[in-house]
Amino acid sequence: MADAHTSLPVKGCLMVQGTTSDAGKSLCVTALCRILKRRGISVAPFKPQNMALNSAVTNDGGEIGRAQALQAEACGLPLSTDFNPVLLKPNSDMRSQVIINGKAVSELDARRFGNIKELAFDHVLAAFQRLKEQYDVVIVEGAGSPAEVNLRKNDIANMGFAEAVDCPVVLISDIDRGGVFAHLTGTVNILAASEQARIKGFLINKFRGRIELLQDGLDWLEDYSEKPVLGVLPYIMDLRLDAEDGINRALHEENLNQSDQQRIVIKVPVLPRISNHTDFEPLLQHSGVVLEYVTAGGDLSGADLIILPGSKSVQADLAYLREQGFDRQILKHLRYGGKVLGICGGFQMLGQKISDPEQVEGTITESEGLGLLDVSTRLTAEKQLKNVDGVLVNFGNKIKGYEIHCGISEGAGLQSPFCCLTDQQGNSYTDGAISDDGQVMGTYVHGVFDHPETCEFILGWVSGSPLSGSPVRAEDWQALREREIERIADIYEEHIDMDALLNIIR
Repeated sequence: MADAHTSLPVKGCLMVQGTTSDAGKSLCVTALCRILKRRGISVAPFKPQNMALNSAVTNDGGEIGRAQALQAEACGLPLSTDFNPVLLKPNSDMRSQVIINGKAVSELDARRFGNIKELAFDHVLAAFQRLKEQYDVVIVEGAGSPAEVNLRKNDIANMGFAEAVDCPVVLISDIDRGGVFAHLTGTVNILAASEQARIKGFLINKFRGRIELLQDGLDWLEDYSEKPVLGVLPYIMDLRLDAEDGINRALHEENLNQSDQQRIVIKVPVLPRISNHTDFEPLLQHSGVVLEYVTAGGDLSGADLIILPGSKSVQADLAYLREQGFDRQILKHLRYGGKVLGICGGFQMLGQKISDPEQVEGTITESEGLGLLDVSTRLTAEKQLKNVDGVLVNFGNKIKGYEIHCGISEGAGLQSPFCCLTDQQGNSYTDGAISDDGQVMGTYVHGVFDHPETCEFILGWVSGSPLSGSPVRAEDWQALREREIERIADIYEEHIDMDALLNIIR
């Protein structure tokens, strides 16, 4: 709902740091951005360094974390690489691709990770300064915890950044995990004196129950730390927003537990380097769909549709697919009339061959694909980053999404494309492939289920009636996302001392 407050001019920055990963930093920044926007304050999000395999494409063809894309939406802003100048995308447990100002520039292994400050910090500070000049307020999100003492020397994501730009900090912790007072006080106690002074207050997240039962603890915390508790935020049920990195397990369980009608069963094998699995979150909201993520040793049988997802390491994940026997299960699924869809890396896996002559992903130079589409892919160092819209070939349904991939696909199968697209530069082209028997489709477009028309077409294709649409109408994911942003802003505004928080911003 619209805010009725009339605020005094506010100008400056505020950083939200957490006692742990997943303490609630991203959601807090999203909510604060929308609250400030509703009050007529010019505001932008910022995360100095993010590590995630879920990303979004900016209008100028850069790449940022999906959390910052959501926060930008909360601010009513188009996506900018300045919102997340450093993005790390793990290739393996020991190596990460380094993306600076939206473009991949390097790779670091675990032994060289300390070089990130030398490599990237000047870019972080420059991006932050540009935002400070454009907007009245910049709300900054930390990464992980500032108390990770092994990372302090080269920190650019938490107190290392806050100290460099003289930014005040609020510290958030998740009470649902237990030990919230130890998390908050322990984190503060580990920090240097100047960093302790920089923390201006606490937020407690995911509280369930009566606030009176917590009051003694809140009083103790304020007396012990000499810092205020700025708010106690309730546990928000049924939250339907993009996951920053990990699969949204709560929504997954909720989706699986629905049993009130006959539904289309969709199974997605979880690959070690699965990327942009936010593709599937609209399906978790669809009352006509059962979506199951299948992990190692799992069973793909019983599915109407199997989706091969995106991957940061396509050849390694393809090898994993075979190790788990998922390839044999997919072939059996097709023999019984099932459907298969590949998205991005999953599309590449469905082809005849994947070659990597430049060793973009590692030492494997060539892999045999699953052979279900007549295409072959050559991986390239240059990444394709595009926002696209268009129509599905032969059906005319609208499609809208984005591309993030290293690779060029060729072959006769492309003569039966999935869709016709136009990118943000005005270039038009066809994308993807559909097998001759119509059972297998592949596309490079992420976000295909976000748009109701595309979602309904795919579900109709699975159910055998693509022209008449899916058994249940798909909801507009963008409209749902907007409603959820408004909902969390209302909740945060109700439970945070906003006057005190606005006084902290400088």
